[in-house]
Amino acid sequence: TTLGVDVLYGSSCRIDVEAKSGMAAAAEEAQPVPGPGGNSSWDKDLAEALDEGGYDVETLRNIIQGRCIPTDQRAKVWKISLNVAGKVGSLGSWDGSLDLPEQTLIQEDCQKLMDYLSVPGEEKTQLLSDVESVITFYCKSRNVTYSQSLGWTDLLKPLIPLRLPRNDLYNCFYAIMNKYIPRDCAPKGRPFHLFRLLLQYHEPELCSFLDTKKITPDSYAINWGASLFAGCCTEDVAQLMWDVYLQQADPFLLFFLMLVILVNAKEILLSQEAESKEELIRSLESVPCNLETEDIEDLYSLALYYYARTPASFRKDNQNLFGSNLLGLKDDEMDLSQALCLPVSVPEILHANQQQGDGVRFFVVDCRPAEQYNAGHLSTAFHLDSDLMLQNPAEFALSVKSLLEAQKQSIESGSVASGEHLCFMGSGREEEDMYMNMVLAHFLQKNKEYVSIARGGFMALQQHLVDINVDGPENGYGHWIVSTSGSRGSISSVDGDSPNGSGDGRGVKSLVNKMTFALKSKSVNVKEKMISFIENTSAPVERMTFQLPWPEKMNIDRHVSSSDKVGKPYRGVKPVFSIADEEEYDTDEIDSSSMSDDDRKEMVNIQTWVNKPDIKHHFPCSEVKETGHMFPSHLLVTATHMYCLREMPSRKGFAYIQSRQALTSMVKITSKKKHPELITFKFGNSNASPVEILAVERYLIPNAGDATKAIKQQIMKVLDALES
Repeated sequence: TTLGVDVLYGSSCRIDVEAKSGMAAAAEEAQPVPGPGGNSSWDKDLAEALDEGGYDVETLRNIIQGRCIPTDQRAKVWKISLNVAGKVGSLGSWDGSLDLPEQTLIQEDCQKLMDYLSVPGEEKTQLLSDVESVITFYCKSRNVTYSQSLGWTDLLKPLIPLRLPRNDLYNCFYAIMNKYIPRDCAPKGRPFHLFRLLLQYHEPELCSFLDTKKITPDSYAINWGASLFAGCCTEDVAQLMWDVYLQQADPFLLFFLMLVILVNAKEILLSQEAESKEELIRSLESVPCNLETEDIEDLYSLALYYYARTPASFRKDNQNLFGSNLLGLKDDEMDLSQALCLPVSVPEILHANQQQGDGVRFFVVDCRPAEQYNAGHLSTAFHLDSDLMLQNPAEFALSVKSLLEAQKQSIESGSVASGEHLCFMGSGREEEDMYMNMVLAHFLQKNKEYVSIARGGFMALQQHLVDINVDGPENGYGHWIVSTSGSRGSISSVDGDSPNGSGDGRGVKSLVNKMTFALKSKSVNVKEKMISFIENTSAPVERMTFQLPWPEKMNIDRHVSSSDKVGKPYRGVKPVFSIADEEEYDTDEIDSSSMSDDDRKEMVNIQTWVNKPDIKHHFPCSEVKETGHMFPSHLLVTATHMYCLREMPSRKGFAYIQSRQALTSMVKITSKKKHPELITFKFGNSNASPVEILAVERYLIPNAGDATKAIKQQIMKVLDALES
């Protein structure tokens, strides 16, 4: 269906968006923006409401309904929408000093703005003074150093024609900066990492194309976000865009406008594969430049279409992108630049498939190992063992094919498990989720749209059910968790056995139990079996309570220090650094190093270090990050420390010192039965109770047995020396 959002691309090519089937109707359902036509009496209602006073934003929104605001009423409506009507503001108390070190640059930019807007001579002097005062006072009050890259003069372009008094001009500028301009709107800024995830979610092919060209959103869209498109659109188009934008009063709408503009240019961009990176960036920057006023209605309708088909976590989890610039982003915020795909919260996943209507619904794919899945899982989750991707590629390919077919059939049958949006759930443990990341990458490489990941994995689900008191009589989530036996019991139980011995007497076996059973069958008809299980499952299974292996505190034996006088260290007890299969649930995981930034940057010659007389053991290996990325490295063990040297791709034979850990700080070494070559070292404070984990490092070591044995022996020597 052609949707009519036609954008001039460059100077000669006009393109149409060829949308997906049904998209046009869906766009109309998503509260379409009325055009400038329609009921001719609405402008009279607007004028009367403004004249009578006592109005509010909601009243005006109901009257205007997204229409183009009459020029003579725009200033009043914008001030109300920005909640600055009648406010004096702080500019009135300013002494008016124009004495910033960048004052000359501010004056030059303000003069260019006046020339661009062709302000008449009699008004120019006053407006020039007002604009310079607004920018100068904002810099002083917010402690910001002015530069042209901030794009503030572009942001002022739609405001200048309103001929606002100086105080109102400042208040509007301040309100827009505070509410609608994303924080960190700069190269490599968080808003652009988030936008890339949104683009990947809806248009993975275009996202992959731009990634291949190494074109990141911050290379072409900074001006879009910093000026709300005022820096790249004509004055009348920008004002019409702001008319609707300020009425919607949702800052996240910016991302969806950007998305629609890129989707509109998709065919042209893909056809320019032979162009250089610089030429493509110039083309991308110019995409919004020739938007026309008649395009705005469809632009917003499509933005609302994508908005309605994006998980709410996109907005809820990133609220701190907007607001006071004095508030910094939290240090523990997820690094979106490292995210493989869009993260979705567990509460949204649980809520989405219970609601009626056409909202976002998830087809959950549980990628945990089979034993964890069997112990307890979402009843609506399809099981896809991520280990199969490496251990049995043929079976993995069959599983993926069955998964997609099951998703399709569940949608057609109206199953409670149905959903267009694929959400992958791991265990919440980094080692296992590393393999899930490989599965995610597989789907993304196939340009599969609507791919997300459950943030925190199954452990986050368990914690959420504890937080909301899943056993409470008023809670509606209990029936979503089952074990493969369909047993019932209390949450605190471990083995899942039913107290009354009846697992599925009254209840209906969960959809996913059936699918999992079929998937594990070696029958050639596995796909047909799975589909048949789905077709008649259209309601949630009967509520069950049951027993799951909830995460427990680890009972970690305390290190014996040199000051202890009772007992012998590590004699007759299980040592905390013993080689063991990792616990099913280990909540003490962190992934950091005790090294400072300066230490990490120290460059050394690998062979020189290997040949140093104090190096007792050398193990070539690969450092494994939680994202699944691996870096060729070398583990070196001295009498007292373990070093990791990460090879430099740009200089053969050289490496960075990635970490330096005292052997006495090593509190645990773990491996996995299925992947014994993947070794996890945990470092921390053994004198704390419980043991405090300060750093976790993971390595893929070809002769892991020899390495761990040597390191353990060296630790024993150090401890024996301390004891003596």
